[in-house]
Amino acid sequence: MTRSLDELVESVSDTELVKVRSLDPVDADVPLARHIAALTRKALRSVRGEPDERLSRQLEIVNRVTELLIELAPEVVAPEAMVAASSELLAIAARRELGGTVHFPERPIVPLNASALLMNGHGQPQIGFELQRELASTRSVDLLCAFVKWNGVRVLERQLAEFMERGGRLRVITTTYIGATDRMAVDRLVELGAQVRVSYETKMTRLHAKAWLFHRDNDLSTAYVGSSNLSKSALSHGLEWNVRLAEAEQPHLIDTFAATFDSYWDDAAFEPYDPARDGERLTRALAKERGGSSVEIDFAAVDVRPYPFQSEILDGLDAERQVHGRHRNLVVMATGTGKTIVAALDYRRLAATGQVGSLLFVAHRREILQQSRATFRLVMRDQEFGELLVGEAKPRDGRHVFASIQALSAAAPDQLSPDDFDMVIIDEFHHAEAPTYRALLDRLAPKELLGLTATPERADGHHVKEFFDGRIAVELRLWEAIERGLLAPFQYFGVHDGVDLRSLPWRRGYDQAALSQVYADDGGRVGVVLEALRRKVGDLGKMRALGFCVDVRHAEFMAARFNAAGVSSVAVTSATPSEVRAQALRDLRKRDIKVIFSVDLFNEGVDIPEVDTVLFLRPTDSATVFLQQLGRGLRLAEEKPCLTVLDFIGNQHRSFRFDRKLRALTGLSRTRLVAEVDEGFATLPAGCVIDLDRDVREIVLDNVKQALRLSWPDLARELRHLGDVPLDLFLRETGWELEDLYRRRGGWTALRRTAGLIPAEVSPSDETLGRAFGRMLHIDDDERLTFIADVLDGRRPAASREHRLLAMLDAALWNGTGEPSEVETRLARLLENTERCGELRSILGLLHEEIHRVTPGVDAEVPLRVHARYSKNEALAAFGVAKPANMREGVRWVAEHQADLLFVTIDKAEQHYSPTTLYHDRAITERLFQWESQSTLGIATPTAERYLNQRARGTSVHLFLRESKRDEGWGAPPYLYAGPMSYVSHERDRPIRIVWQLERALPGDVFHYAAVG
Repeated sequence: MTRSLDELVESVSDTELVKVRSLDPVDADVPLARHIAALTRKALRSVRGEPDERLSRQLEIVNRVTELLIELAPEVVAPEAMVAASSELLAIAARRELGGTVHFPERPIVPLNASALLMNGHGQPQIGFELQRELASTRSVDLLCAFVKWNGVRVLERQLAEFMERGGRLRVITTTYIGATDRMAVDRLVELGAQVRVSYETKMTRLHAKAWLFHRDNDLSTAYVGSSNLSKSALSHGLEWNVRLAEAEQPHLIDTFAATFDSYWDDAAFEPYDPARDGERLTRALAKERGGSSVEIDFAAVDVRPYPFQSEILDGLDAERQVHGRHRNLVVMATGTGKTIVAALDYRRLAATGQVGSLLFVAHRREILQQSRATFRLVMRDQEFGELLVGEAKPRDGRHVFASIQALSAAAPDQLSPDDFDMVIIDEFHHAEAPTYRALLDRLAPKELLGLTATPERADGHHVKEFFDGRIAVELRLWEAIERGLLAPFQYFGVHDGVDLRSLPWRRGYDQAALSQVYADDGGRVGVVLEALRRKVGDLGKMRALGFCVDVRHAEFMAARFNAAGVSSVAVTSATPSEVRAQALRDLRKRDIKVIFSVDLFNEGVDIPEVDTVLFLRPTDSATVFLQQLGRGLRLAEEKPCLTVLDFIGNQHRSFRFDRKLRALTGLSRTRLVAEVDEGFATLPAGCVIDLDRDVREIVLDNVKQALRLSWPDLARELRHLGDVPLDLFLRETGWELEDLYRRRGGWTALRRTAGLIPAEVSPSDETLGRAFGRMLHIDDDERLTFIADVLDGRRPAASREHRLLAMLDAALWNGTGEPSEVETRLARLLENTERCGELRSILGLLHEEIHRVTPGVDAEVPLRVHARYSKNEALAAFGVAKPANMREGVRWVAEHQADLLFVTIDKAEQHYSPTTLYHDRAITERLFQWESQSTLGIATPTAERYLNQRARGTSVHLFLRESKRDEGWGAPPYLYAGPMSYVSHERDRPIRIVWQLERALPGDVFHYAAVG
């Protein structure tokens, strides 16, 4: 905001006509430097006079600016850096060649420190010519290219050969998409010395990028991003557009390129290519894409690794078994996201540690059994793994059996003993209520039972989690599955239907009869639905839609009105005969009908890939129901670019919660959700859209803000109605979350007091404890939870580790920074407050139930567990730091343990998206992490020497990681302890970029936010 702009703003009488935002302290240097650069350029351009006189005056101005920089930052800008002559340094040769000649590398026409748009003509150099020149002075090249053609390789062959002879490194990522790549071109690149990775899966890994990155030291890296594949026409005369980026001008874009390329390079979807080993596979894959023969896969040669979202499922299963002692577990994953892969990886992990050996895999169709056995063979890298028991096929060994439920049911009781199989996996578990499945489950007693399903709710009203103590062990998050192309992207449209539901009876949800009465008598709403379909879908004749209704009456009403409007439809409910239901699904597939109107029908038959439109015709704020209904349309299918979702929204009851389903849809926190609703959901996965019309946006925004405000009197009223129930029952009955009670509130005891369930007297420490408990809700370390419970029961610490656990409790409750005597004094105040102690016990139980990963310890004295979460003060207390000092830079050296602690926030921006700071600290792989030091740290400093020689000095480095620093209302977000790590490599100076290797791989969800893309 310059003075002139400030004067302009002051002249506007209506302040609501002006929109401003404050600079984000994290990257304020970027817009300020840009502002200074623009002013400097303008000032230099304004200098008048003869050429020599003008240049002299410009140099004088530059030197005056440089003097100021030296004064402010002497360690960055030395006096020798002042401009001394009117020259530019282009190069310094390493040596003279034979004969005494000096050889300088050829330079691109576009200077290395400048950006440009190149279009193969228009008086510009050809893109191929520039690439040849770029190769002459680079140390390393990364090429991301959908197609690699022989005639394109020939254009650059000589320069590539010379580059490789100088010791250069060339990495190439390409695909078999539409069969356009030439195998001989790929083989020639490998022959020249390139490392090549190929994506053979072109439906899910749709790589269309064309980009080069030329790595150089001294901040002169360059990149080309545009339309040119590696072909002769693209490099010379085709109508191509390519942007040349210069690190000197836009370093953050080069960082983004490098980070994204590295993430692709380490992605299992891009496989290393060796012509001798993989040449024939590449030939077949290219032929298949051109319409030829299919590809054969050598299962034994493939090492199957889980996607991060599948790792989350596996980690959750580990926690269920090791932390909670549960060995009957149900996994819910959308069809197409790799349920069988997860089951096979789970079995492999258990078998590798000797926990299980024999296996029974049960399904209801031969095709499923054959596909599942093939998947297990792929994962186990054993072409002989598993035998079929289906039809005429009988197992000989009987150790790893893939059996149909029909064959198992036909077996005599004495042929199947309870302990015959260590692990039993039942696919499509929603069939389990059938008598044949129940009889099997009653007969078997495996060490591990694993159920797999996409649809836990059955059409007959039963829920298969009844077999698992009423629990779903692990449930898939949609985001990465969509990003990976395993599910269809969605385009969600919130449409205002004009219906006012604010006065409808409400009791933890709308009264269904009243809601049906409103909708089934409202012909005008049907017109809104049809009009929205015509606007968003277009040709209704090609649509295959599911509409979710309130009840049978509403479904039949909608079907009748749609048929009257010429859109063939049918109502299908749990009361519909099975043969009629099956025919309706067949008709929908063939487009003989366009819409099935249903009432919460989740059975397997409705889960058909061809569904391309979902209509939400009833309000639901249940995240579970919403995602299950949405999932009916997320299956991939030919000629289905995305799922169209139409949600018809009116004015809702004040207790209705939009934030629940929108958070389930986006994965956002409540506070971030407000900003995204306001800004239009800019950061969704590729192909996904959330579009709220103006009226809906206002309704949703007001509703989400109301949820954030959280009416304390309303909560107290609900508690009074329920009575003096336990905390867990209150949360379950009301649908509120534990965090809601502590969002700048007094917590459970304060709510009970407000509701009149306990005396109103308040002890001096009571309000403080209410806020303190809110700072403990991140604890997911089973050892800590058990220790705190023991302390509440009167136990006192004995060993050094326990004293540190007590110091961590002090840090959590009071941000304690005192000596042990002060810790004991504050603890005594807690133990005097019996109500708050009871409250804390309840919280500990809830937190224990929420543990979803195993957290191993790494040090006998330091009570931290890898992949558990801690505040900064808690982590420091664990290392014995009694009085944490201000840590502005996020690093701490602990001499007692010879340990460096690095506290890293991935999204450093406090207010808005910041591309300039986004990839400074990032996960390269699940085990490799790039960290950038504070900006003033030089290579020659003692601290840097300790980092870079960490192995030789015997010091340790520990990483603490969090996604953002945004306060959600109960304190700053905690850090995940990623564990010890060791030095791998470094580059640059002031700041230094270091690559570390973690001892343990990052969890899938953490890697997802810490990595690029």
